[in-house]
Amino acid sequence: MSDIAQRALCLDDFEELSRRRLPRPIFGYIAGATERNAALEDSAKAYSEFHFLPRVLRDVSPRSYKRTIFGREWAAPFGIAPMGMAALVAYRGDIALAKAAKAANIPYILSGSSLIRMEEVIAANPDAWFQAYLPGNSTRVEALVDRVAAAGFETLLLTVDTAVLPSRENNVRNGFSTPLKPSLRLAWDGMLHPRWTFGSFMYTWLKHGMPHFENSFAERGAPILARNVLRDFTARDHLNWEHLALIRRRWKGRLIVKGVMHPDDARRSEAEGADGIVVSNHGGRQLDGTAGTLRVLPEIAAASGNMTVMLDGGLRRGTDVLKALSLGADFCFFGRPMLHAAAVAGEEGISHAISLMKGELDRDMALLGVNTLEELGPHVLLRTSGVA
Repeated sequence: MSDIAQRALCLDDFEELSRRRLPRPIFGYIAGATERNAALEDSAKAYSEFHFLPRVLRDVSPRSYKRTIFGREWAAPFGIAPMGMAALVAYRGDIALAKAAKAANIPYILSGSSLIRMEEVIAANPDAWFQAYLPGNSTRVEALVDRVAAAGFETLLLTVDTAVLPSRENNVRNGFSTPLKPSLRLAWDGMLHPRWTFGSFMYTWLKHGMPHFENSFAERGAPILARNVLRDFTARDHLNWEHLALIRRRWKGRLIVKGVMHPDDARRSEAEGADGIVVSNHGGRQLDGTAGTLRVLPEIAAASGNMTVMLDGGLRRGTDVLKALSLGADFCFFGRPMLHAAAVAGEEGISHAISLMKGELDRDMALLGVNTLEELGPHVLLRTSGVA
């Protein structure tokens, strides 16, 4: 058994290991959310308010947790969510995530706020999906969509819950900022965490130069230390359904809307030609107090017509995945835990995290008394108070 397998027995273990490895500002960027972290906490809490009703004396020896969506069979019903600045957390973080997902045959979504060019990432994983934040005008929208298509991506996610930048007070308290500002505090934290400083940050700088936001637009974005970097993330408050319609006309591949938290928005997404949606509160990183995604999933799934319904937020165990699938999700995505795993042990850590989840799903299905994911539904759950 490898060292990482001994230290990480579940996804939660990676967070504490990541805390030890990363400087406080970088760890806080991953772990924290917005204001009081209420939306972040509610996403996790919602899973504890559902309980299983297992069936016994069933032959579960032929069980399988494979899942087919968009005509493609994946090895498991979960994938890796888009996470910005992964390459700041771990050396070539986006590449490590992409390779681990490819080896495990699960989907990987590259973030539009990533620090490695999308063309390099899809070369490492030709099945990767791309998540975009809409630029501020139609011309730049079209140019970005054309670049994603030319790179070879077949699935495009549009994140729609970022009209303005939120108040991420925890980032300020921890000394993290965008742009990343050199300071005595950051330098001291770096000295206390030499494995990250020399193995990730300095090694990246020496091998590849100053990290830039590579995929916000058709052209290269600003470096992470640039004073004007925030302009890449602003000017989105005017965006509306017409921009989604524009992308649908321009984009010939699969189109997914990420950030849906209301059934009416699910209906509108389908009307505008979306192939799928991701029920997501952005990991609690936008509007604090937003409901946990599991709470709104059943009603949204019922309103989604023929679209594929996916979910992220608060997932940490195989039982969480089974609960989400039982309440209407076709697929789930893990975010923070995979980034913590990348921080701890790069591609090896991510692969171990994926294996842990596959192992949990296999055991959980056997103990629940089901052989296929299609056997899941609300009937396998008992709901307690507090879940709408």
